Amino acid sequence: MVEHLVLFRVKQGVSEDAVQAMQDALRGLQEAIPGILEITVGANFSERSQGFTHGLLVRFQDRAALDVYIPHPAHEAARNNYILPIVEDVLVVDYER
Repeated sequence: MVEHLVLFRVKQGVSEDAVQAMQDALRGLQEAIPGILEITVGANFSERSQGFTHGLLVRFQDRAALDVYIPHPAHEAARNNYILPIVEDVLVVDYER
């Protein structure tokens, strides 16, 4: 199993509607891309966040499924239409369990 952890720093002044649309688009990837076991996304409440406001965790069957996910058109659309316009920084960690 592969865990794909992404931290987002949403730009100041971004509307809650835009943030919700980003989260909804990310959740929708589970039905669009094969090999995804689970997706969770939400607002960060930790005071230790170093400014990262939201987190995403995607669980994949294996590395091959992650390799399908990254260039998949549904992922690219979510990234280009919902993430890049509202996010100023991203941190990604991938690891096997």
